[in-house]
Amino acid sequence: MEEMTVTHITELLPQRPPFVMIDEILEADDKISRGRFEIREGHLFVEKGYFTEPGIVEHIAQTAGAGTGYKFRMAGKPTPMGYIGAIKNLNILSLPKVGDTIITEITFVAQVMGVHMVQGRVYNEGKEIANCELKIFLQP
Repeated sequence: MEEMTVTHITELLPQRPPFVMIDEILEADDKISRGRFEIREGHLFVEKGYFTEPGIVEHIAQTAGAGTGYKFRMAGKPTPMGYIGAIKNLNILSLPKVGDTIITEITFVAQVMGVHMVQGRVYNEGKEIANCELKIFLQP
């Protein structure tokens, strides 16, 4: 798989800085997407040196979106626009701090029409720090 850097990631997402919360896609296939994000000082969702809960949720959603965008791009199709429709069972176990690099794994659970149901798990230094289920609506 071609490595996606921050320069290329914006080709897979509608978000633009400062709203980009993924640096690269590490893996993307029909079942799993993995993304990486380094927490930087001055980021929109950094408070008192920590990446906050809304940032973690958006990072999970953007990892799912970038993985989907990558798969569409590799199939020669335009990247679809997606929207979070629901967040379920959100667990934030700890917040990453500035300088940490988080890795998020998205498991695609089901797809019904234009709705993707995914499970997201966020890791910091190999330890799970957050997880949730998302319903993501893809615009045709």
